[in-house]
Amino acid sequence: MISCCTPNPKPDLPEVDAEEVALLCKALAHPARVQLLRYLAAYGACYFGSLADVLPLAPSTISQHVTILKQAGLILGSADEQRVCYCVNPERLEQFKQLIGSL
Repeated sequence: MISCCTPNPKPDLPEVDAEEVALLCKALAHPARVQLLRYLAAYGACYFGSLADVLPLAPSTISQHVTILKQAGLILGSADEQRVCYCVNPERLEQFKQLIGSL
């Protein structure tokens, strides 16, 4: 029988930036943001109008989710004259994967 109160020797784990892990996890803590990120990862890049068609949410709600993903650095937006094109930030997504893998 395993006792959950038995002290275990501290494993030799690599250092992890807990603040960074928490920030990225918080950015992906909503199913809509996960879906938006997955869509962009699969599709490549698209304008906001296309993102608004991905989920059955109001454009203003999708805009809020996009803002959170941008603030976390998971997606990038580049504006042309009248529209913003969004894409996944591959370096940041890879960083997130490595951080999660190191837990």
